Amino acid sequence: MPRRYVQLDVFASRPGDGNPLAVVLDAEGLDDVAMQAIAKWTRLPETTFVFPAVSDDATHRIRIFSPRREVPFAGHPSVGTAHALLDAGLIAAREGFVVQDGIAGKLPLKVTSEGAERTIAVRTPRARVQEIATPDDPRLRDAVAGLELGELPPVLMDGGRRWWLAELASETALRNATPNWDAIIALANATESMGLFVYARSDDPVYHFAVRAFVGAPAQFEDAASGAANATLAAWLAERNALPDLPGGFYRVSQGREVGHDAIIELSIDADGDVWSGGRAVAVVSGSLDWPE
Repeated sequence: MPRRYVQLDVFASRPGDGNPLAVVLDAEGLDDVAMQAIAKWTRLPETTFVFPAVSDDATHRIRIFSPRREVPFAGHPSVGTAHALLDAGLIAAREGFVVQDGIAGKLPLKVTSEGAERTIAVRTPRARVQEIATPDDPRLRDAVAGLELGELPPVLMDGGRRWWLAELASETALRNATPNWDAIIALANATESMGLFVYARSDDPVYHFAVRAFVGAPAQFEDAASGAANATLAAWLAERNALPDLPGGFYRVSQGREVGHDAIIELSIDADGDVWSGGRAVAVVSGSLDWPE
């Protein structure tokens, strides 16, 4: 049967700037094999499948698949799916929140404003420090060689996905960085991580950090915009008392320019220490998907 299908650009207010996402709004009846096949077919970073909520305290239930495997949690699919469901009138915010149920548990999403001005932020799973390293660590050395590093040490963070974070000395150094893909792939495989996430502070009036995410496994590419990876950075900055001196722990991140995008991701840390990652989204394709059960 035809199923409602949407493609969005997430963490962007116009098509082409953010991270693309496919959403199957009526996934009831699709099994794991079919969902994985659809995600492989879309060739997008992630595809989400929406199911009815099974508890009164959730508005919807989702499963997230990359072209290769199911993903327990990711930021831009969570944010983009909520945008698509609200646009379609399939869910409604309750006192400014919707609640997503999935492998990572029930996660609230904060909804601000409506229409083109709407922003959505998801409370991300708690990210924790796994290991603090030095740049000459044999696993890390080649991946950061030639990069002008900043003050904070490299760290392995786990927020559902594991990332190595490395601060660079300036935004210019970050924008001009050339990834050593062989070393990043080796790092990802040796440490069961996604790869290397580099960041630098910025004096730009719109955003406070510029970041780049080099995925080494299971594929090799630079991510256009990652809410989950940025959430691990927010947790690390909070751990080191290195957040920007802004009200409410709020700041913005620029990501994706080096791969032809221009995403803006909004991060905040609440009084309980939880990280919220979000931004805007825009629908680009709306229609139906005809896929056998």
